[in-house]
Amino acid sequence: MRKLSTLIIVTLLVTTIFCFPTAADAAPEVSVPSAILVDQATGTVLFEKNADEQRAPASVTKVMTLLLIMEALQSGKLSMTDSIPVSANAAGMGGSQVYLKEGETMTVDEMLKCIAVVSANDCCVAMAEAISGSVESFIETMNQRAAELGMANTHFNSCTGLDTDNHYTCARDIAVMSRELMKHPEIQNYTTIWMDSVRDGAFSLSNTNKLVRFYEGATGLKTGFTSTAGYCLSATATRESMSLVAVVLGGETSDKRFEDAKALLNFGFSQYGIYSDLPPAPDPVNVIKGLEDTVNPVLAENPAFLVPKGAEKNITYEVVLPESVMAPVEPGQKLGTITYTLDGQTIGTINLMAEKEVPKVHFGHLFFQLVQYFFVV
Repeated sequence: MRKLSTLIIVTLLVTTIFCFPTAADAAPEVSVPSAILVDQATGTVLFEKNADEQRAPASVTKVMTLLLIMEALQSGKLSMTDSIPVSANAAGMGGSQVYLKEGETMTVDEMLKCIAVVSANDCCVAMAEAISGSVESFIETMNQRAAELGMANTHFNSCTGLDTDNHYTCARDIAVMSRELMKHPEIQNYTTIWMDSVRDGAFSLSNTNKLVRFYEGATGLKTGFTSTAGYCLSATATRESMSLVAVVLGGETSDKRFEDAKALLNFGFSQYGIYSDLPPAPDPVNVIKGLEDTVNPVLAENPAFLVPKGAEKNITYEVVLPESVMAPVEPGQKLGTITYTLDGQTIGTINLMAEKEVPKVHFGHLFFQLVQYFFVV
């Protein structure tokens, strides 16, 4: 029997030395006073400008409102077909709206569409009251959720984003809640709508986010404007296997807001990619006192690491596995790890799991083997 040891496999990659464009070389120019670009999957920051500066977010606030609606749906508190009644408070909201009337009802599905596509303040209030009983209680939940997400530079005092005292956030925190919202893939059924209607086609909707129509891969997310906040946007997009979140705050014009968001997204897609190469299958691990002699280690998930384009050749990996394990082995049991490194820095670690169950050998099984050995011709 082999001595218990640790198996380490390291790929040694020979690379030609020449300069790829770096993030600093190709950093985008944006006119807005505050912005950030992050990888949606990992939160890795690819670019930032005054990203922690507290600013009024206008209707980008509704990213949190939408998140709480999606979480209420996920928990079963709401369903898409629920009819939401409209109070006098909701019907009386100003700003962008779909002109709800007191006593009217809309389904959650329709409310989501109106909030995501035309930024309907009246629908936000109706949904806030439906979920929490009152707007004030809903805002408390917004702030609790922000604290849970680590949004240190955020305080909500509105579920709509209309200008009010003590209502602020920052580009970094908006990116955080945008990433959290995008964990609910169903939201894209609404945030990617360009034109639609409600009330059986009687009321037309046209998306305030022009990137949905004019930017390849756009998946959302939310625009905003008030005289205090300026023109704001949390923009999300996916190309191939990479998804990005670009946040711009305080734009002078709507066009500049969209141009800055496109510049950030273009920068991300041109400078970074997802490394997803699969390593060779690791050697089987011996199983002591098992019904089978070995078990195959398999990846718990496929690699998907954000790296600068051109840097893939510099990636190494290290597989760490025991030479043997004791039976029983459960399917999915962690056996070891594979760690990926780029230029000396760890970019990710994936667990190696047992491919299948290996039961422990019992006396009855050994006795049966002995019988077979002596009596089977």
